[in-house]
Amino acid sequence: MKSYNDTTYAILGILTTECKSGYAIKQLIDRSLQHFWKISYGQIYPTLKLISQEGLAEVRTSTSTGKPDKNEYYLTAKGLEVLKNWLEQPIEQFPKERNEVLLKLFFGHYQSEESQLLLLQNYKETLEGRYQTYVAIEHAIHQETSENLKYWLFTLDYGKRTTQATIEWCDFTLEQLQKEE
Repeated sequence: MKSYNDTTYAILGILTTECKSGYAIKQLIDRSLQHFWKISYGQIYPTLKLISQEGLAEVRTSTSTGKPDKNEYYLTAKGLEVLKNWLEQPIEQFPKERNEVLLKLFFGHYQSEESQLLLLQNYKETLEGRYQTYVAIEHAIHQETSENLKYWLFTLDYGKRTTQATIEWCDFTLEQLQKEE
């Protein structure tokens, strides 16, 4: 079976939801997936074109009075089979984190103590904001009645737990740095 890139599989997965247009796909990505998987408009439309050419989705044009026509994409049986096949495959590469905060801290000996503390305090504040975003998403998700709900909550829980752990790491590291002063 032909292999596709991860963006293609992500969009095939999104097409199993209520999102059928490029705009709706981007909205879903911005609301939830972007916290762990980023896809730009520049990737969405070429991927939609590819999956329709490959017979993985069919395009239907919807018309509304006073609005421009819009293309909507519906997963075909072949598309669902390709998605399911990919989901069953083992992970080829586990994620590697690139974190500028950790990189700067690694070379912290050459940084002023004030800059180190500010770096970590700003990082912690950003993480606290992210955590609150996750809480808001969780409240919104609980309003959904999708068969995907528990899986969405699993991925959200991952984000909440890793963010909370990183906030705790910031607190610990700030405490250690302040002890040295």
